[in-house]
Amino acid sequence: MKSNRSKGFVLALLAAVLWGVSGSCGQYLFQQKGVSVEWLMSVRMLGAGALLLIAALVKKDAHVWSIWRHQVDRGRLLIFGILGMLTVQYTYFAAIKHSNAATATILQFSAPIFIAIYFALRYGRKLVLAEYAAIVLALLGTFLLVTHGNIHALNISPLAFALGIASALSLAVYTLLPGQLMHKYSALSVIGWGLFIGGIAISFFHAPWQTDGVWDLYTVLSTLFVVIFGTLIPFYAYLRAVQLIGGQKASLLTSAEPLSATFIAVAWLGISFKAMDWLGALLIIGTVFLLSSKKATSDL
Repeated sequence: MKSNRSKGFVLALLAAVLWGVSGSCGQYLFQQKGVSVEWLMSVRMLGAGALLLIAALVKKDAHVWSIWRHQVDRGRLLIFGILGMLTVQYTYFAAIKHSNAATATILQFSAPIFIAIYFALRYGRKLVLAEYAAIVLALLGTFLLVTHGNIHALNISPLAFALGIASALSLAVYTLLPGQLMHKYSALSVIGWGLFIGGIAISFFHAPWQTDGVWDLYTVLSTLFVVIFGTLIPFYAYLRAVQLIGGQKASLLTSAEPLSATFIAVAWLGISFKAMDWLGALLIIGTVFLLSSKKATSDL
């Protein structure tokens, strides 16, 4: 039991760190190699989705095909793939392109605030003190991250800020959409199909075989990292972590994602991250711990 718990913690941290590094690889491809967001999304989602589905077939997961037998579930899966999976992936990487991996990842981490507000509005549930505190921290953290405390100047472009907030909203939708599917089918099949469907959808705008940008060994390696180490492995590792230690502990450990994205972006890509940025990041990350408290989660 203790070994499974330790394994779950390691897998959750591994997933978070790999997701963070993947964001920096995306920034490198967009800003230094001229690769388009649409092309990377088509390759990433089709490639990782196909590999996850193959993994499900190898494990003899019957849900890979049974999920398509019911009309209602087919509709839910299509909606999840396009409005959930594709939207969250695209807005996140577009935010990276127009700012940097650290800022985009931290802004996306405000998603739990939108989830808490949704539950309050949808079910008429009153927010508890921890949730009000989390909202204040998220707003203050975002303000410091975007303005550095100067209300008359933006540290990032309005487009990058809008994409970052859209990414957080999309992550909230992505989290809430597949609930009924996850109760009936394996997470491996749901996420695999979600990625693959999203990849097909974005391919209508930019086919994966229509490459762009500057292609060399570093471009190939970075792309492979995004697909395999930034998508396939962390998704699978996170799912295993949820099974071993539960969703609440696993989601808490994903706080390592914005931190890893920031460290890698500063060390590798040379982005400037000042004291106000670190303070804003810590405030936003702190909302996850507030919202994970028993009092805040008891009514969700």
